[in-house]
Amino acid sequence: MAAATFGAANTTATLKEPAIQLRSFDGLRSSSSSSSNSLALTRHFSVFSLHSPRRLSTIKAVSTPVKPATETKRSKVEIIKEHSNFIRYPLNEELLTEAPNVNESAVQLIKFHGSYQQYNREERGGRSYSFMLRTKNPCGKVPNKLYLTMDDLADQFGIGTLRLTTRQTFQLHGVVKKDLKTVMSSIIHSMGSTLGACGDLNRNVLAPPAPLAKKDYLFAQQTAEDIAALLTPQSGFYYDMWVDGEKFMTAEAPEVVKARNDNSHGTNFPDSPEPIYGTQFLPRKFKIAVTVPGDNSVDILTNDIGVVVVSDENGEPQGFNIYVGGGMGRTHRMESTFPRLADPLGYVPKEDILYAIKAIVVTQRENGRRDDRRYSRMKYLIDSWGIEKFRDVVEQYYGKKFEQFRELPEWEFKSHLGWHEQGDGALFCGLHVDNGRVGGKMKTTLREVIEKYNLDVRITANQNIILCGIKKAWKRPITTTLAQAGLLQPKYVDPLNLTAMACPAFPLCPLAITEAERGIPDILKRVRAVFEKVGLKYNESVVIRVTGCPNGCARPYMAELGLVGDGPNSYQIWLGGAPNQTVLARTFLNKVKVQDLENVFEPLFYHWKRRRQSKESFGDFTNRVGFEKLQEWVDKWEGMEAAPTRYNLRLFSDKDTYDKMDGLAKLQNKTAHQLAMEIVRSYVAAQENGKAE
Repeated sequence: MAAATFGAANTTATLKEPAIQLRSFDGLRSSSSSSSNSLALTRHFSVFSLHSPRRLSTIKAVSTPVKPATETKRSKVEIIKEHSNFIRYPLNEELLTEAPNVNESAVQLIKFHGSYQQYNREERGGRSYSFMLRTKNPCGKVPNKLYLTMDDLADQFGIGTLRLTTRQTFQLHGVVKKDLKTVMSSIIHSMGSTLGACGDLNRNVLAPPAPLAKKDYLFAQQTAEDIAALLTPQSGFYYDMWVDGEKFMTAEAPEVVKARNDNSHGTNFPDSPEPIYGTQFLPRKFKIAVTVPGDNSVDILTNDIGVVVVSDENGEPQGFNIYVGGGMGRTHRMESTFPRLADPLGYVPKEDILYAIKAIVVTQRENGRRDDRRYSRMKYLIDSWGIEKFRDVVEQYYGKKFEQFRELPEWEFKSHLGWHEQGDGALFCGLHVDNGRVGGKMKTTLREVIEKYNLDVRITANQNIILCGIKKAWKRPITTTLAQAGLLQPKYVDPLNLTAMACPAFPLCPLAITEAERGIPDILKRVRAVFEKVGLKYNESVVIRVTGCPNGCARPYMAELGLVGDGPNSYQIWLGGAPNQTVLARTFLNKVKVQDLENVFEPLFYHWKRRRQSKESFGDFTNRVGFEKLQEWVDKWEGMEAAPTRYNLRLFSDKDTYDKMDGLAKLQNKTAHQLAMEIVRSYVAAQENGKAE
């Protein structure tokens, strides 16, 4: 069948309260036509005034797909969605062809199914097409069976590695078209999903990954799962495509079903297979995170919606603070595009959270731009309207006024790395994975441990992994096994690496301008060398994030030092983010060639070392001093002599120790001497801080 079309109804209404008029869809009905197969829509417009929550008038109108005299401009993707029969056509036909790729329309649609078409940009003489699959794991939760399945699929159908993402999901690269259905169905049969991991709809919902048996953490994670369920597509296109219509869904909470079906404030398309999304879904991707006060492991302010649990003095969750309007993506040399931090919207009681989330989503659905995708994220709507008008419109769909935002403590970035008590008698172990890339001996060893001890897994928003439900008796053997594969406890990992992130970029990402994941190991080593040169201590660090393009997948605009690809072997440098990810960085320099980075790093870190205030972070220092002074230091920098080494330390007393250290170092792309020095420095720093075990 053809998809329903959003035609503009030739209906006007004059109200005596003209502040803001908003139309919400109450119905969507098809009517057949004998002369054509086009659909006519019956739309029930509910007109509200923001001065009053009451319904002022109800207007019914019938519109057809016939183009009006003055049609609103729409992007190409909007037209593709309109004619897709709810994200099916022409993808369903393209998957059956012998070609290794799918056409442009299908490329856009397969995103909704959780996949991007890619090709190796470094190969010459033709394009070698493959597909990247991204899973959807609310809270980063990965059951044991799903992890083992993903591990198998990476070897059998991918490039032999798994990628942990900044939104607590897996990415599986290198799947060819003929294997897509096998891979997708395997994920679904293992109680996983890729539905909505990409595309113009709600993406994976973040939450603190720590499996702590605390009321607020458990409530935050359950809320994230409920929000994910609320905003999951309902029209069945995903299961039709990959498992021939068979559904593999867990039972939904009654409150989720009730909130989705509720249309008391004109939020739904009641006769549509997609009651919340309709035929057009959202104007662009939509990101939500849930957390508890003080735990900013999810970069809460970078999301379209940020939800924070608010508890009473007894620790019982009572409701939620809501932030809106965050987002990272931008376009180079277009100042009208920008990263943005979310604004406080208000507070809602816990029983209303799903209705409030739905009201915000519908406000974006109805008012977000659909003509130019560069401006389609909700942050641009809020920037255009202002938070007050946005709140007023959302309240019409919510049916209530938001309460005053509750006071929150200071945010702290929590990595959840290392060994911790869960609070239920078991332990969890957070493991640092450089750039989230699981491969080689690390991959083999992780599978061995996860399979042997039947462990569930959680993925963090910093591209790391947590092993859950570990008995205390297993701690020593697991620690030993992991260390042999280079999965060390955080105190033995360079502090620069612990907070660094990079996107995949080359060779597969079609948007990459320069290196990110493959380039950051060398960049971090060079930063460490500059630290040593200017006299900064080993346990001092800055948050460094690198992306190959300005879309911001690794959230570089929140880093203390962000490197954003702006040309071949060239980066735009952003400064001024905070260690707790609450301050937006700003552009400092453009077009800095990768080989010239020390010319910027050295003067900045040199003056930070000598001019900072007590315990002042690098990001805070750059903001206090100001970019004009920073620029002056860089321009006048003539270099400095490296201090002569005062001690000649013999680190290895025998060849056997060296060989073992060398083997561990190679797993981390380091020399034996570098790794040994890191361990020694870390131990000394721990002794100084009184933290050595």
